[in-house]
Amino acid sequence: MAPDQAASIRASGRQGAVEVSIHVGLLVLLATACLLILHPFIPLLAWGIIIAVAAYPGFQRLERWLGGRTVLAAVLFTVVLLAVVIVPAVLLGRSLVEGAQAAAAKFKAGIGIIPPPPDSIESWPIIGPPLKGLWSLASKDLSEVIRRYASQIKAALPGVLSASAGFGLTVLQLLLSIIVSGILLANAQGAYEVTRALANRLFGEKGPEFQQLVGKTIRSITFGILGVALIQSVFAALGFFVVRMPAASLWSVIFVFAAVLQAGGLVLIPAVIYIFATAGTTKAVIFLIWCILVGLLDNILKPLLLGRGVAVPMVVILLGAFGGFFAMGIIGLFIGAVVLSVGYKLFLAWLEEEDVAKQASA
Repeated sequence: MAPDQAASIRASGRQGAVEVSIHVGLLVLLATACLLILHPFIPLLAWGIIIAVAAYPGFQRLERWLGGRTVLAAVLFTVVLLAVVIVPAVLLGRSLVEGAQAAAAKFKAGIGIIPPPPDSIESWPIIGPPLKGLWSLASKDLSEVIRRYASQIKAALPGVLSASAGFGLTVLQLLLSIIVSGILLANAQGAYEVTRALANRLFGEKGPEFQQLVGKTIRSITFGILGVALIQSVFAALGFFVVRMPAASLWSVIFVFAAVLQAGGLVLIPAVIYIFATAGTTKAVIFLIWCILVGLLDNILKPLLLGRGVAVPMVVILLGAFGGFFAMGIIGLFIGAVVLSVGYKLFLAWLEEEDVAKQASA
């Protein structure tokens, strides 16, 4: 090869490498710009997709019942889900406001808000005497307790206000996500085609299998973790209202969040202690048994619902869900489970290809 031809080839190669680098850089910049623009909406889109995927089988049945009218089914689905969220939130807000107003009126009138403690508390080991002293003082003069612990209350107040604002923001985000899910379901066929094309692009001939795996994993987490948490919360709330727990609505909301975080039992412990301290023995024992049954529901329902219909071991889904939760919060329950399930299936596919290659070479 002539020297000038070799130099020309090297120059063209360098020019091609520069062009490829420029194209890749432009694509990276474009993708980064798109992510920056969509960043405020990513949680809404993620939750909207999760709700739409989880509800899609039920949406299909509703669509068939309405004679194939997709838009009407999507609107009805959205209205029902919005009502499921809005009605309890409004009732809870009204209950809390009425309770706060009643407590403020009693406080101004000098009427005791907190009932006196029972004598049996003093016999409790370690915490009994100091708890009875503080409780007695609060029942007689709540303002004195507030003055005595003013610094601690002032330190905790920002956290309480932040949690309250966070709860309101979460409800608003959930409402907007439901609207997004309704829009996605109204265009379900188009969304299905896009996800199928993306799965085929990423995984080739195994694309349809991984597309189904992602959908089944999301539904499994929805019903296996969130669904079980909601079922437990319904039974726990029933127990709170039956035994007339103070601020039963607030206790129920706290239990919902704790159950999603797999810590619902921690909320039941102080409730049981309070009922034993203030109610009769029979009533307290029945409530204790009820709380034990509520706690055991998790062990009974989760194996039945979690991982159902998914061609992945339940331990993989559990590890992905809880690992994702600790890494990314609530949304990580779904992302972690999906990513680990897909990774597990890719690992099995790689092992199968290795076996096939060894058998072909033998």
